[in-house]
Amino acid sequence: MADSRKAIHAFLTPDSHEAWHEFAAEHGVSVSGLIEAIALDWADRREGDDYDLAEVDALSRQARRIDAGRRRRSRR
Repeated sequence: MADSRKAIHAFLTPDSHEAWHEFAAEHGVSVSGLIEAIALDWADRREGDDYDLAEVDALSRQARRIDAGRRRRSRR
């Protein structure tokens, strides 16, 4: 059977990259496993309307700031 997984690729700051790997190592999991577990949790909560809206809003605001900063730097 062919592998049906799909890849995600991201450019992270060195601090963010290290944070993912440190968290994964401390908990005995891979970064891939961690990302997939988070995605499945979010999908389950979305389908059950069990989102913590404050958390979603905070993550979205932070992600927008990061994306905007990257766009500004790439135009220079």
